[in-house]
Amino acid sequence: MEIIKTPIQDLLIIKPRVFADSRGYFFESYNQKSLREAGIDILFCQDNQSKSSYGVLRGLHYQLNPHSQSKLVSVVRGVVWDVAVDLRKNSPTFGQWFGVELSEENFLQFLIPQGFAHGFSVLSESAVFLYKCDEFYNQTLERGIMYNDPALSIDWKISADNIIISEKDTKHPLLKEAEMNF
Repeated sequence: MEIIKTPIQDLLIIKPRVFADSRGYFFESYNQKSLREAGIDILFCQDNQSKSSYGVLRGLHYQLNPHSQSKLVSVVRGVVWDVAVDLRKNSPTFGQWFGVELSEENFLQFLIPQGFAHGFSVLSESAVFLYKCDEFYNQTLERGIMYNDPALSIDWKISADNIIISEKDTKHPLLKEAEMNF
C-alpha cells in the first residue's frame, strides 16, 4: 500500500498493492492494521454503495459535528471524478478543493477526513461507488454546499449540460453561507 499526500493536509490517496495474473486480480481494499501502521487510525462503522449513470453528480455533502464523517471512497466499476473541499475553518487550505479520478482500473482510494465536503461526478457510462464511513448517517446533521459555487469553481470534468443532479443537491447554500462547525 502506498500513501500519496495531496496539497491539502490530511487528504490522502491510497494506492493498494494489486496482485494480477491471468485469472484476474486480488488486493486488500481495507486493512485496519496496515492503515494504522501508516498513521491512519480511523475506525469505520458503515459501508455505503451507489450506482449512477454518466453525468450524475452527487454532492457536495457533509455532516456536522459531533457526527462528522471521515470517508474512504473507491470505485468498483466505472470511472468517477471525486472531489473534497476543506471546511476546517482554521486550516490554511480552508475553501480549497482537490479532485482525483477513481476507477476500477486504477484501484485508487481517496481518504477524506472529517471536516470536508465530498462529491463526485460519473465519467463512465455507469459507476458503482463504495464508501466507508467512520460515523453513522445522521439526517439532522446532514449539510451540503452548492456543487457549482463560483467561489469554489470546481471542474467536474463533464459539461454543465450533461450534469444530472438531485433536486435536493440544487438547494444547498454557497460555501460562504453554509453551516459548518469544524
